[in-house]
Amino acid sequence: MNHPESTDQEQSSGNPDDPSLPNVTDDSNAGVDDFFSNDQLVNSLNAKLKDAQIEVLKSHAEAENFRKRLQRDSEQQLRYANLPLVRDLLDVVDNLKRATDAASGDAANAGALLNGVQMVTNQLTNILTKFACKPIESVGQPFDPNIHEAIAQMPSPDVPAGSVLQEVAVGYVLHDRVIRPSSVIVSTGPA
Repeated sequence: MNHPESTDQEQSSGNPDDPSLPNVTDDSNAGVDDFFSNDQLVNSLNAKLKDAQIEVLKSHAEAENFRKRLQRDSEQQLRYANLPLVRDLLDVVDNLKRATDAASGDAANAGALLNGVQMVTNQLTNILTKFACKPIESVGQPFDPNIHEAIAQMPSPDVPAGSVLQEVAVGYVLHDRVIRPSSVIVSTGPA
């Protein structure tokens, strides 16, 4: 028996046994929806990627600005690190100027000049001590090439050989670093 209606029904329903006919089911729009949802997903991911790239660029820029600011601040601190010392030394310069001005007008004030210069010397020594700059004690100490510079040797019955007999120029240390070694004459012992 030939049933033309059943043939049309089989064709319209998409016979799974016949590969030449398209497979039509109730979910005929599912492929289109999947395509649009994939496209939306790609667009969404691209937007998120773009936002992430912008955030990375901003972070890099902020880090670079921070590094430059730190470097600039460090340079400023180094440049003006001696400001308190210089400010205190200006008072010493002012006092020395006053002492020389006072001495140039009257030769009879030699004692006052000496007294004034001694006061300024004490003021300067106090300022250096305030900034951890101290004189090196040398006379009578054993000669140490790390803090002393021998400029001569001289016999002495009072000072043992290898010890500092006389200090020609005072040496200074800043904290524990020698700024200038003491220039000294070293004893060779009794003659």
